[in-house]
Amino acid sequence: MVVWERPEPPERPAPAPLSRERIVGAAIRLADEGGLDAVSLRKVAAALNVGPMRLYGYIDTKEELLDLMLDAVQAEIRPSGDGWREVLRSLAETTRQAVHQHEWLADLLGGRPQLGPNALARGDAVVAAMGIDVDHVMPVIEAVNAYVIGAVRREITELRAERNTGMDKAQWQVSYGPYLRRTFAGGRFPALSAVIHDAVHLDADQTFRMGLDFLLDGIEARLAR
Repeated sequence: MVVWERPEPPERPAPAPLSRERIVGAAIRLADEGGLDAVSLRKVAAALNVGPMRLYGYIDTKEELLDLMLDAVQAEIRPSGDGWREVLRSLAETTRQAVHQHEWLADLLGGRPQLGPNALARGDAVVAAMGIDVDHVMPVIEAVNAYVIGAVRREITELRAERNTGMDKAQWQVSYGPYLRRTFAGGRFPALSAVIHDAVHLDADQTFRMGLDFLLDGIEARLAR
């Protein structure tokens, strides 16, 4: 049985009460504070004031713990709206919000489908709201998921770069200004130079929403064929 199907051990009043929910909650708090490197069975056990061996009655591996953490956060992603476009926009925005609340989530999104109960409940709600040809449902949802994962990973990478370098995006751009002016002065990259000098520079929220609009517009046009 997978971890979501296995029954938990009987409750023990001493030395400390324990459950999968408590274990996962402690792991999420550690990850929120220090990233996934801060999460181990030993560290989670210490946070709960129990011996590491007690955790093995509830989970078998760190990979199972990560699966449980990921599924617990899926409960925060609850898309809503009328029609497929509103639901997919809500899915994208609530996923992005969850990633900024739990930065480590960006490292776990993608790959094989998430099959925990919260992820399945979210997926079922999204599919039920689509109202389009059944053969188009999953490609459309996966296209939006792929956009969101790429966008939020870029945003989190930028946040980590700010912490590592001590410079925010604007400061970093200023530091490279002289180099770019010298490079563009020779006329080697005219198209790129025009965009950098003349285009409107959007913030992260605007960039995310405009990119999402482009994608949803394209999906809408494709479905209308």
